[in-house]
Amino acid sequence: MYSKIREKFIQIIKEHGLEEEEVIVKAKPLTSQEAIGNPEEDDYPLVKGKERLMQAEFKNSFGQAFTDMYGNYKGKLTDIVKMELKNNFRRAIFISTLNAVMRYLKLTDKTVHCKNQEPRECSEKLVVYIREKFSNLHKIAIVGFQPRMVEALGKSFKVRVTDLDSDNIGKEKFGVHIDDINKTEENLKWCDLALVTGTTVVNSSIENFLISKPVIFYGVTIAGVAGLLDLNQFCPLST
Repeated sequence: MYSKIREKFIQIIKEHGLEEEEVIVKAKPLTSQEAIGNPEEDDYPLVKGKERLMQAEFKNSFGQAFTDMYGNYKGKLTDIVKMELKNNFRRAIFISTLNAVMRYLKLTDKTVHCKNQEPRECSEKLVVYIREKFSNLHKIAIVGFQPRMVEALGKSFKVRVTDLDSDNIGKEKFGVHIDDINKTEENLKWCDLALVTGTTVVNSSIENFLISKPVIFYGVTIAGVAGLLDLNQFCPLST
């Protein structure tokens, strides 16, 4: 999976003559306010401090990626594309950089997280999107607890949710029980549609969700990979 992504990324860099340039890519973890602004609700992973957004800057274009392993990084583009992707930190650097470069080349957009009350608006748009594009589907398996999406979808569909955060597991949120990630496979067999966090491309679980059923990957993290692999990304209010 990652070898395919890397191969396509290197090919794009060569096609645009970027491999010989002395380009410095900076990645830093954003604070919750920088990443998501000041939403009224405080139950987002970014606000709770469970995850951060890594942001890469490439020629004044920005790309972001969620990760639970974060820190500062500075290096050449040629080094990053060859980087050994052995943990979430390194994969977050690689993916945020991919997003920034793809954004610079106008090969993708939707690489910077929405803010303030836009996550709620996004969730409302998601309900409409699913009703219009998947009108005959009723059971949704959500992978990754995104509170506004669970809240909105739970009102209109049969929903099951799995998450990695121990603070959520075993609890009921908006009338929906949150299960441990180990129940994901069962939920994928049960559902008509899977709604999967794009963070799976950073935590190396994305291949588990390349299934025959309809899959929507949500969020900015997946932007570049979605463009490379023709995956369905939903992130209407990101920039």
